[in-house]
Amino acid sequence: MKLAGVNLMLAGVAALIYGGFSYTTHRKAINMGPVQVESSQRHHVPLSPVLGVAFVAGGVLVYFGTKDRP
Repeated sequence: MKLAGVNLMLAGVAALIYGGFSYTTHRKAINMGPVQVESSQRHHVPLSPVLGVAFVAGGVLVYFGTKDRP
């Protein structure tokens, strides 16, 4: 469980720092024999800061919830 907590905390921090991720799609616009035109479009997927805080809070809860008590 500690490993899951650390992973959640790292994912939360990354979500807060980067705010999302982007990717590029490629498709052929024109294909006429030897002449080919390709278009590429860049997409951005935003991540809410609330999601980042939830990851951090969840990671902290999992991390501290599994500690051995004397």
